[in-house]
Amino acid sequence: MAEFGNADVIEEEVDILLIGGGMACCGTAFEIPRWIEASGKDISVKLVDKAAMDRSGAVAQGLSAINTYIGPEQDPADYARMVSNDLMGITRDDLAYDLGRHVDESVHLFEEWGLPIWKTDENGERFDGSKGMTSLKDGGKPVRSGKWQIMINGESYKWIVAEAAKKALGVDRIDERIFIVKLINDKNDPSKIAGAVGFSTRDDKIVIYKAKAILLAAGGCVNIFRPRSVGEGTGRAWYPVWNAGSTYSMAAEAGAELTLMENRFVPTRFKDGYGPVGAWFLLFKAQATNAYGETYMTRNKEMLDDYPPYGQAAVPASCLRNHLMLKEMKEGRGPIWMDTVTALGNLRETLSPREVKHLEAEAWEDFLDMCVGQCGIWVGENIEPEKKNSELMPTEPYLLGSHSGCCGIWTSGPDDVGAPTTETEAGVPDHLPSGWNWGYRGMTTVNGLFTAGDGVGASGHKFSSGSHAEGRLAAKSMVKYVLDNADYQPELDTSVEDLVAEIYRPVRTYLEHKDYTTAIDVNPNYITPKMLQFRLQKIMDEYVAGVATYYNTNAEMMKVAGEKLDMLKEDAEKMRAKDLHELLRAWENYHRILTAEAHMKHIEFRQESRYPGFYYRADKNFVDEENWHCFVNSIYDKNTKKWTCFKRAHVDLVDKSKLFK
Repeated sequence: MAEFGNADVIEEEVDILLIGGGMACCGTAFEIPRWIEASGKDISVKLVDKAAMDRSGAVAQGLSAINTYIGPEQDPADYARMVSNDLMGITRDDLAYDLGRHVDESVHLFEEWGLPIWKTDENGERFDGSKGMTSLKDGGKPVRSGKWQIMINGESYKWIVAEAAKKALGVDRIDERIFIVKLINDKNDPSKIAGAVGFSTRDDKIVIYKAKAILLAAGGCVNIFRPRSVGEGTGRAWYPVWNAGSTYSMAAEAGAELTLMENRFVPTRFKDGYGPVGAWFLLFKAQATNAYGETYMTRNKEMLDDYPPYGQAAVPASCLRNHLMLKEMKEGRGPIWMDTVTALGNLRETLSPREVKHLEAEAWEDFLDMCVGQCGIWVGENIEPEKKNSELMPTEPYLLGSHSGCCGIWTSGPDDVGAPTTETEAGVPDHLPSGWNWGYRGMTTVNGLFTAGDGVGASGHKFSSGSHAEGRLAAKSMVKYVLDNADYQPELDTSVEDLVAEIYRPVRTYLEHKDYTTAIDVNPNYITPKMLQFRLQKIMDEYVAGVATYYNTNAEMMKVAGEKLDMLKEDAEKMRAKDLHELLRAWENYHRILTAEAHMKHIEFRQESRYPGFYYRADKNFVDEENWHCFVNSIYDKNTKKWTCFKRAHVDLVDKSKLFK
């Protein structure tokens, strides 16, 4: 009989395995049955999520906007231009353009499934989704906040999308509360994926899957840096604390090529509550000011001239906007304020009383939908946004490929948009494919391993709708891959016994040593996952450009970080797990450490500060367009534990000149 430390081992074989339960995997789960049906073949599928799909992923608590909707009046090429400029000129136009031409279909599906979308009537008056109006698909006009974002009533956004995914795939093909912790290569061909292994977070059970194709879409990476709001930072929902870098670390260990792992997202948020500011800037037209009421974007606009051409765009890159704000703080003109009072006052002059009342309610509902912690700050500090302004600050960094960040995995793109098929940069390892397309949209450089959402690097700004669309694109590709490799019989390169021993090592460490001391958390023979995570966050914060150093680092600081990370990895071998929840935390830490190391190695390799405002190489504090207008990519050798970084050439497929003044 299974018990803690002596789990039942279940082995299962499927054709296609989906890892994750967020928007990307929901897109795949919805789309893949129709491609299987069209194939006429009996293709088995299983989706595995470490949580519950209804509230899994970054959209878990809800969302008040769909950040990417092209619409009939806009061009996917313009979307690709925006993505490129916001990420300082280095993105894959093929991936961004391809997403831009497919994303609207996902949004139309969301509305069809019941997601309420704000609309504008024939008189230009705005109504929320509670009022029945013409659908987007049939010509309805969304309420836009900014060029690409549309407003929704999104408290049940993820629930709606997950319901459609579960209905399409079938609940018998979904395993929830199973945390996949390791991908397994093929015994006979290490360039192929063969399976994955994980454990139940509810029962004493280890599950080993064999698969011909795997979609790895388990989100980005949060909590590798010390939170600015100490303590509270480990419990927020909208800031997805369960994103542990599993996508990047597992892909790297399987041999997949990573790209732009030096890129990080440092969002400016309402201080302490981490509430998002997009609606206030875009919908309410609020301004951010220094302590003296000066608009820092205007005050410091000459700083943008240091970063041509990106500083000359109509909307400067996100990192540059941070850059201008940080100058105010460093020079003693803080705190930074969001002028909510003036913004709402101006709206009263131009809108009807009904619209004003509705928008004032939205000022609260926007956060109740997705970031209730911000409402807690407002209530606790007696802040009414229409009467009192709120502080802003850049947060601690995190890594992702679907928001205003572009780190992730190097993936094959579409074959019809003129992407390069050869490589002009020297130093790319011989076993890796040339160019940007090697046969299957969304496949990594490991045969049979696909990704979507936060997993796809070098694009960004896909957000929830784009992640769903990328999952749908991957569905078609995976079915085709399985059909093309019908004779492939995966064999795991690691024995079942070794896999079980590796997964339950923290449990056995605990059981062996728990009686050495009377205080369960104080023991010289093990370290708790919580304490190990604190150490990781401190290393990254102080040496790899966290909030402690105003996002500054240099080669010497990263050298120290490398030494400390090496010691941390040694100590991680002694992590304990006193229960299944702590085993989850232990394995999340393993994933975070490897992801953090990749991040540092890439910053070390890139001899410039490509993203000022997100991080600064104080010893290379400039943008070097001549030598570093390129992708920085890497591979990891799981046997030697060594990283190899190299360049890949950047190519513009879309003319970028129209972006700039």
